Amino acid sequence: MELTEKHREYWRKNVVLTTVLLVIWFVVTYIQGWYARELNEITFFGWPLSFYMSAQGSLIIYVLIIWFYARYMNKLDYEYNVHEEEES
Repeated sequence: MELTEKHREYWRKNVVLTTVLLVIWFVVTYIQGWYARELNEITFFGWPLSFYMSAQGSLIIYVLIIWFYARYMNKLDYEYNVHEEEES
């Protein structure tokens, strides 16, 4: 089956979104750990920022990434008419 231009556009948008969200995930996971000493100089709710990001902040960002991806892909699925049919 050959992909139409509409399918290519759908997958291009999907790949761009996934790439952007993976870059955010990488920064939150690895870059934050790499600069932990520098982040300790900043306090957030009385805790060093690196501690807060490791304990709570990164988890909140992961949940937001998942929420945003699911919401955006549902919208994109309906826009390109590739959504799953609801069962009654």
